Amino acid sequence: MKIRIVGGGPAGLFYAYLMKRDDPAHDIVVYERDPQDATYGWGVVFSDVALSFVKDIAPELYDSITENQEVFDEMAVVHQNVLVPLAHNTFHRTSRIDLLKALHKHCLSVGVDIQFNQKFDDITAFADADLVVAADGANSAIRTRYAEHFQPELDVRPNYLAWYGTTQLFDALSLIFRQCNDGLLIAHTYRYSRTLSTFLVECDPETFHKAGLDTLSEAESLAYCEKVFAPDLAGHKLLSNKSQWFRYTIVKNKNWFYKNIVLIGDALRTGHPSVGSGTRLAMQDAIALFEAYKACGANVPAMLEDFVRRRKPSADALQRAAIKSTEWYENLGPKLSLDPISFAYDYVTRSGRVSHDDVRQRDPDLAAKYEALHPDWADKAARRDS
Repeated sequence: MKIRIVGGGPAGLFYAYLMKRDDPAHDIVVYERDPQDATYGWGVVFSDVALSFVKDIAPELYDSITENQEVFDEMAVVHQNVLVPLAHNTFHRTSRIDLLKALHKHCLSVGVDIQFNQKFDDITAFADADLVVAADGANSAIRTRYAEHFQPELDVRPNYLAWYGTTQLFDALSLIFRQCNDGLLIAHTYRYSRTLSTFLVECDPETFHKAGLDTLSEAESLAYCEKVFAPDLAGHKLLSNKSQWFRYTIVKNKNWFYKNIVLIGDALRTGHPSVGSGTRLAMQDAIALFEAYKACGANVPAMLEDFVRRRKPSADALQRAAIKSTEWYENLGPKLSLDPISFAYDYVTRSGRVSHDDVRQRDPDLAAKYEALHPDWADKAARRDS
């Protein structure tokens, strides 16, 4: 098959690798808009479940991704200046650039042609391709050009976010809730290398405008966040890498393909940083599209129908959980008066996919402390889990 892939992120690269490894005769080119050595972004995090999908189908890539990685079994919520540890949350972490380098290496090893500094929003140049894969991100130019066919739904969420890094090493994947005179700011932070942590700051619109963050420069915003999170940074600085404030867009598409053009990754559907599902969703899309090829061969219409059938149920379920998580962060006002244990418990069960029994199995200490604080816990759990 002649396959043209627009977008050199995890979705496009992983799909290219799987297809070319399976059959070297495929003519596959990946077009990436950024330079090869671009270092936008900080770290990415994978749960054990997320990486198991990669290990099952491409153990050699799994080994490259996890090489020299430390695996952490720590998570924590900081509320009212109290740290509440959350047990049995195993995460693999790596820098985004190292993940991309691993994918580049394996793609090149099987003969995938990767062309950098190539931006496409018009794919008429690919008229002779059997399959065009739009893996060009949440702001997909290809999806926009063919919007009448894909029928996207773009839900811009109200909260503001800014991606920073820091040399403060947060071994526990930490969610820090800091109230100040202007309102509430939240840090999502975790160590992803021996020297750096990701530090994503989130705040609601009222806090954003009251603090004047809508008028501050990038450097001034960084300094403001350093001041709010000074107890947590412990003298370390925040680091910027084009760290501008933005609002997250949850992307859905009524139609996943049009003719021989198929959307995957963030171009197709986004999760949310609060559940760390974006890279997982992207790589699972690549696996499903590859498996659809294995089931249907070069029959592109049948392949794309099969891709939707095998991928849509689980992808939609994960996105629904991500949306519930997003809404939890957007409606924290009534919860801020909760004691730290009850607040952490509410966080753990926020998506609706974790029952009280699940909490008991995963984190019996948290469950026991919650039950001690709430004599009517059984009724509360029944209402929550119903």
